Amino acid sequence: MSIEVTDLSFSYGEHQVLAQVSFEAQDKQLLSVLGPNGVGKTTLFRCVLGLLGGYEGQIKLDGINIKGLGVREMARLIAYIPQFHYPSFNYSVFDMVLMGTSVQVSAVSSPGIRQKKLVETALERLGIAHLKNRGFTRISGGERQLVLLARAMVQEARILVMDEPTSNLDYGNQIRVLTEIKSLAKEGYTIVQSTHNPDQTFLFSDKVLAMKEGKVLAWGAPGEIYTKELIYDLYGVEVEMESLYNDLARVCIPKNLMAGKDRPADLLFNVY
Repeated sequence: MSIEVTDLSFSYGEHQVLAQVSFEAQDKQLLSVLGPNGVGKTTLFRCVLGLLGGYEGQIKLDGINIKGLGVREMARLIAYIPQFHYPSFNYSVFDMVLMGTSVQVSAVSSPGIRQKKLVETALERLGIAHLKNRGFTRISGGERQLVLLARAMVQEARILVMDEPTSNLDYGNQIRVLTEIKSLAKEGYTIVQSTHNPDQTFLFSDKVLAMKEGKVLAWGAPGEIYTKELIYDLYGVEVEMESLYNDLARVCIPKNLMAGKDRPADLLFNVY
């Protein structure tokens, strides 16, 4: 499965939010959309999900122009995992995930054995089967994100769009969630996430789309575009960038914290 966006522009009235945005993501890829608040990341996602019309340009999912697709057809191709989700009722974890199978049954039918088996498999896959009878509102933030990921998996769409999936999570849960997302990408999913974390973007992503003021500032493999100049252009912060473990990771260190330090790594290891 693939996402192909070509010259996408969108405006709210006279206010242009996206200007000729182009990129593509293929199966087995995790694409991270990186940029400061207000650059159009959420609007981009809403266009890709078919929630906003009136845009210029073209959006294709697996080669199909989304303007010719209905709601159920879209749901079979692409699933969305929001940043926050607060249901009106305290559904069980099992029922929350089961809701993801609704596209597989008719409006007058109930989920059957196959759908319930999909839920069991997804919960086991993500290591949260022990939570299935717990209320969704009574589990931790990291566990909720894994539940929402499981719900997207049982939808059986092979494209996942995730809006800041690790925001408000502690460091351990950030790594757990990102590790699962990366694992799904390796298994054949096409995954697009928005993020504010440059270091984790480099560590986990196959491609990066850097956006500023509704435009593409850079797009490509992290190792090709990820520089201190890019970070300054995006966030207006001067950093030094330290490469670790044969460039497996790159760490951004603000210059104003480096006074009296000979090397960026000195500060890094003294802090942590």
